[in-house]
Amino acid sequence: MADFRLRREEVLDGERFKSMLDESPARAAQAVLIAARQGEVEAQALLGQILLDGQGIAQDQPLALRWFEIAARNGHLMARNMLGRCHEHGWGCVADASVAARHYRVAAEAGLDWAMYNYANLLATGRGMIQDPQQALSLYRLAADLGHAKSMNLLGRYLEDGRFCPADPAAAFEWYRRSAEGGDFRGQFSYAAVLASDGKIQESLVWLHKALTAGNLNFLRVSGEALLHAPYPEFRALAPSFQQRAVQLQSRARV
Repeated sequence: MADFRLRREEVLDGERFKSMLDESPARAAQAVLIAARQGEVEAQALLGQILLDGQGIAQDQPLALRWFEIAARNGHLMARNMLGRCHEHGWGCVADASVAARHYRVAAEAGLDWAMYNYANLLATGRGMIQDPQQALSLYRLAADLGHAKSMNLLGRYLEDGRFCPADPAAAFEWYRRSAEGGDFRGQFSYAAVLASDGKIQESLVWLHKALTAGNLNFLRVSGEALLHAPYPEFRALAPSFQQRAVQLQSRARV
């Protein structure tokens, strides 16, 4: 019993578990499995995630889906959000955006910022439901107010372009700044663009380098192409780095 209590504490202490996962993924996975089977809701959600990612345990998307379902039934909002992700992308099930939307909506209405963001993305594009960009904007704003960095960037775009709201460049700049400082690579790119338009090229390059380091494959491809046609020579000079980083990530995905 003492051994289980130690493992349970490790699972429920986020920083301790992260260190454990870095040092010994298999031991971390075993600790999560024990706690999940004992009914710890946080562990059930964590087990779904490590099964989905294949961290310390063989990747098994259908089994990940089952543990997310168990944790969601027990009231875990992020597990409910992850059910939406699974159904949206077809992880362990047939992709169905309408089912994803139902899960996102439940977690969003309960106050989860990530679910607000994901539900807003479906509303903005009309996937799985009737398109409603105005409601999407409202959800992005709610999530941004809760500190969600990706929503901050998208709210900034709405405000900069004046889409479905009055244009407000100053507010857009502030949301881009907060998104960038919050670690969102798209927010960092947006903030860099606004800084450059204000003549702050060197400061903008700092944020572009941060976006280069953190960005995913699709972002690097699109932004690398955009940088090639940027009006600033410093931006154009950085475009090959974005393209090379995209090639590296693509190579790793094939392994």
